[in-house]
Amino acid sequence: MQGAEGAPDALIIGRFQPFHNGHMEVLRRIFGECRHVTIGIGSAQCSHTPENPFTAGERYTMIAEALRAEGYRDFYVVPVEDLNRYSLWVSQVVSMCPHFDVVYSNNPSTRRLFYEAGYEVRDSPLYNRNEFTGTEIRRRMLEGEDWESLVPGKVAEVIGAIGGIDRIRQLGETDEPVGRP
Repeated sequence: MQGAEGAPDALIIGRFQPFHNGHMEVLRRIFGECRHVTIGIGSAQCSHTPENPFTAGERYTMIAEALRAEGYRDFYVVPVEDLNRYSLWVSQVVSMCPHFDVVYSNNPSTRRLFYEAGYEVRDSPLYNRNEFTGTEIRRRMLEGEDWESLVPGKVAEVIGAIGGIDRIRQLGETDEPVGRP
């Protein structure tokens, strides 16, 4: 299920707002190539906004529950706050995470920063990117459309248990008067 002894240890960073089936597919590939996998929850300090509705703890639970349900055990989930000083960000991530040899990312800034710090950087494959995006899933939640088919079952359970749909709908409201010029 996980890479053989001697395989590299990996880091992948994402916001996971929420963790979805596209993320799961990427992690399946990484688990096949690597021995230990650290999942960094990016922008961990952000929550309760339309773009970042879930807390770092809620995202941690979504990821851990979904991976355990698939039989994965050799992983770490680490909240990583934004630093907004790119020259220090990689050092911050390294100090907060277990050892890793390779970084998986498609984010140009993340890729460049880790490359400049001497890490091997690999692409993360994109799976059905039209549907498997946090933006699309949150839109569907807000509009009352099917979103549960886009996330692992355990993630849907966590979102239900924390009242995530109500939160997203409330965060999507405005205090602007209707019909105002």
